[in-house]
Amino acid sequence: MNPRADASNLSNQFLIAMPGMVDDNFAGAVVFVCEHSPRGALGLIINRPSDITVRELFERIGLDTSGIPASLPVLQGGPVQPERGFVLHEPTGTRYASSLDIPGGLQMTTSKDVLEHMAAGSGPMRCLIALGYSGWNAGQLEEEIGQNGWLTVEADRTVLFDTPVEARFNAAMALLGFNPAMLSQTAGHA
Repeated sequence: MNPRADASNLSNQFLIAMPGMVDDNFAGAVVFVCEHSPRGALGLIINRPSDITVRELFERIGLDTSGIPASLPVLQGGPVQPERGFVLHEPTGTRYASSLDIPGGLQMTTSKDVLEHMAAGSGPMRCLIALGYSGWNAGQLEEEIGQNGWLTVEADRTVLFDTPVEARFNAAMALLGFNPAMLSQTAGHA
């Protein structure tokens, strides 16, 4: 496995913020890239919990919460459209009203029907729910990577769905084979 992704398509990759990340929105972040094309990129921060749980979100929108774990956090997916919900999930066989197929076999759904299916017990079992997303214009993400802002590595579903939120940064770094404490804030040339 090549730990450095092909910069022409970073879909289904983790972006791991380098220690020198100056944008407070992304300091210490791990972003799952849902879509990347010549027009830009869209991703979800997977290691930043919001101040509400999935159960509270379901209560607010009038959905049954009986099958929803009490402590499952809603994530802060990014600074763009923080009032809009995004569900990153494994396919269920059901086609939702607004889903994006992601290379590697995951889907991202933005329509309420996925939440309704979850409340009814027929939705995706392995998923993340985020408010807001992270977005980059054409060439912007590639420039940030070139300026030592991000490391990239192929996404791992264990990190996404089975690793506690607070452990996802170190787990994503472990996919690269080194300890985050070994990172420098500046780029160097040999």
